[in-house]
Amino acid sequence: MRTIALTCIALLTLISCGSNEPKPIKINTDSCDFCKMTIANGQFGAELITKKGRYYKFDDLACMVQFAKSNTVVPYQSFFVNDYLKDNTLIPAETAHFIKGGKINSPMRGNLAAFSSAKEQAEFGQKLEAQPTTWSEVYNAYK
Repeated sequence: MRTIALTCIALLTLISCGSNEPKPIKINTDSCDFCKMTIANGQFGAELITKKGRYYKFDDLACMVQFAKSNTVVPYQSFFVNDYLKDNTLIPAETAHFIKGGKINSPMRGNLAAFSSAKEQAEFGQKLEAQPTTWSEVYNAYK
């Protein structure tokens, strides 16, 4: 009996631990948890995961950062952003390479794009007349 109880406790502990992997955004189905608009573009979406394992989805990187900054009660575990070149593919924000401004037109005018490599960042920064930036600068640009 004791073994069964310990097994159940162990299983519940594992189940309650949140995953650190993003869940795919359902384009034209999921809504942004900040501005409530339907997420319609796979180049600019974003997602954050809380330490309790709750997922929040966003149509623009700017929405995710503003949401995180406005809701300081919930501790966040992970931030993910869509790779601009790989439609609806989420990558960790901390390792992404960003560009801002120029000809980037994101849904909520955050005008930021994320890339999985510095080479892509430089190439598209030039094509889109945008400036390179970092995750830290992006996160700290919003209040």
